[in-house]
Amino acid sequence: MDRLSNTVRPYAWGSTTAIPELLGTAPTGEPQAEMWMGAHPGAPSRVTRPTPDGDREVPLTAVIAADPERELGPATVARFGPRLPFLLKLLAAAAPLSLQVHPDPDRARAGHAAEERAGIPLDAPHRNYRDGNHKPELICALTPFEGFCGFRDPVETADFLAALDVDSLKPYVDLLHAHPEDAALREVLTAVLTADPEAMAATVTETAAACERLGGAHAPYAALAHHHPRDRGVLAALLLNHVLLQPGEGLYLAAGVPHAYVSGLGVEVMANSDNVLRCGLTPKHVDVPELLRVVRFTAGDPGILRPEASPSGEEVYDTPVDEFRLSRYARPEGAAPVDLTVPTPQILLATAGTPHVGDLTLAPGRSVFVPAGEPVELSGAGTLFRATVVA
Repeated sequence: MDRLSNTVRPYAWGSTTAIPELLGTAPTGEPQAEMWMGAHPGAPSRVTRPTPDGDREVPLTAVIAADPERELGPATVARFGPRLPFLLKLLAAAAPLSLQVHPDPDRARAGHAAEERAGIPLDAPHRNYRDGNHKPELICALTPFEGFCGFRDPVETADFLAALDVDSLKPYVDLLHAHPEDAALREVLTAVLTADPEAMAATVTETAAACERLGGAHAPYAALAHHHPRDRGVLAALLLNHVLLQPGEGLYLAAGVPHAYVSGLGVEVMANSDNVLRCGLTPKHVDVPELLRVVRFTAGDPGILRPEASPSGEEVYDTPVDEFRLSRYARPEGAAPVDLTVPTPQILLATAGTPHVGDLTLAPGRSVFVPAGEPVELSGAGTLFRATVVA
């Protein structure tokens, strides 16, 4: 079992205070958007190892590569290869992230292979698929957390847009009324993403002003336009459900589901991938044809998750993927120790109190990597998140 030293990514949308407050460190004045825990090659966690010249930090990727079956367990290696199949993050948003979707496994493999054959560098701005993996993800709120997720019912959206009384939105209202659900959503999103940029920028400006005037359920979309004026992603977001999570609630994002996080601090876990298709609220590359291949044009409730408690005190966030399993322990003073030993690799993250993992005490924001099968016991009071692989 190793304490992890983790990288904090300074994306522009990040909060300057949320992660430092959790860690008990001084803010730097720069955004601190995501703290990555795991073995993603872009920012692997580091562990301390003794050397003839003294202790030094080495990447968790190197530790796993040196003996994958010991670190991950034979079953995990057989299913996912010699790599940690999940990535755990602290995510702290103070401004909207890009409106985006993630591919399913087949599209990820095909897209990655095609871009490899085309010789597109991995760091090229127009690269869509940096690996061949899908990227289902789960966010669990530590503070009130706001976002947009999944398509609203098209008829409800038609009424929502009609209430704005913006002439340039009326063709979209007609489309949403005239076609079956999936066709209507596809036609409207395609029209938004392929319209003349100047005309679309003017529509966004007028729509944002109307959202501001109406307030209420329209106000969150006006706030998007404040952060991203003239961005067609504001109109794309008007097709989506607005979601507010309370602490402890979660949101699962399957392949093809459009979403954008807006504000709040949360624990996020995902398959170990960096594949993102963007459709707005960003200055980054937007590949409209590829995006439209990936989006699932199905409306429905975003499905807020609440954890299911077990007799041991473990509260599990049930999701339909094998690469990760997220749970938490919210332990009062005097709670009995719990055996956490499993045949799969684990990352344990404290978010409150001072839980004890074996002989290590974890302050908020601190984490450890536990190799597969290594005996480990949880004791003490506090909140601990546990990320592992479905056995």
